[in-house]
Amino acid sequence: MVSRILQISGEKAGEEQAKNDKWHRVERVTGKFLRRCRLPDNAKMDQIKATKENGVLTVIVPKEEEKKPEVKAIDISG
Repeated sequence: MVSRILQISGEKAGEEQAKNDKWHRVERVTGKFLRRCRLPDNAKMDQIKATKENGVLTVIVPKEEEKKPEVKAIDISG
């Protein structure tokens, strides 16, 4: 069985400041992070794509279509 785990890791580094006549706020977001997600059995592992835009990471995991059982109508006479 193939391990179907998507692992995303990175490092946050940044500082946000807000100043006013009456107050001063500084928010520091730093450090490493790691996230793991279990992928479904029908995920197409070789077609996973990721993009980052405006600080937002988007990961697209295409899935194989599930084969639905064929349904047949049977007339019952009697």
